[in-house]
Amino acid sequence: MRVDFTKMHGLGNDFVVLDARARAVPAIDAAIARALADRRTGIGCDQLILLEPSETADFRMRIFNHDGGEVEACGNASRAVALLHGADASVETSGGVIHVEPASGGASVDMGKPRFDWDAIPLAYAMDTAIMPVGWDGLDQPGAVNVGNPHVIFFVENADAVPLDEVGPEIENDPLFPERVNVNVATIENREHIRLRVWERGVGLTRACGTGACATAIHAMRRGLADREVTVTLPGGDLVIAWGDDNRIRMTGPATESYRGSFEWGDFA
Repeated sequence: MRVDFTKMHGLGNDFVVLDARARAVPAIDAAIARALADRRTGIGCDQLILLEPSETADFRMRIFNHDGGEVEACGNASRAVALLHGADASVETSGGVIHVEPASGGASVDMGKPRFDWDAIPLAYAMDTAIMPVGWDGLDQPGAVNVGNPHVIFFVENADAVPLDEVGPEIENDPLFPERVNVNVATIENREHIRLRVWERGVGLTRACGTGACATAIHAMRRGLADREVTVTLPGGDLVIAWGDDNRIRMTGPATESYRGSFEWGDFA
């Protein structure tokens, strides 16, 4: 069976998108997702995105990380899907229903409401998620936010100086986080600008992470360190994150279609 795909990216965070809304594709499991995501023997991507019909929204988006694990949310993929869809839409995800709106050169996404309760992150045991009494290798007192998926955020003097490729895997897989966690290190430049690097759960170091930008901005706002709208600069570029009076998060930024192609399903199954 030949299957069409669209290769897309948001600030360098790249995706293979399979559109099964009109034409079904065979069932995807972790092994197939890993094979397609492999940059040497597959198409290559950070995440495999599957679009399907939905009974509760305009369509459903499923997200498989590079390691094959299925996750709840992906902000950059949401913007890419908005661009691909070409119109305002409600999108069902495992992390809840989000709303996407294409814009010039990208999209704006209503990412829903942040969650701060320890068991909503989730953590292994109760603690204050605004200033957590824990630390790893010089990184301490982080905050935790769930924005559809779990994030831990450290504010540091220089985000570029943190050996995130070393400490990121340790924190991601710490028993404190029963579903693992995305690790963010951020430097607050001023109340309207944050610099950020992300170790993404199941992916590793990434050029951009939309949910990481949302979680980091919300944590800074929650701590009184940033205004309710900020620019978050990642290695791949800028995202604008706003936290409205209705408690909903809006993320705005670019998305790009790279190319289209097809593959033989049996080569990866």
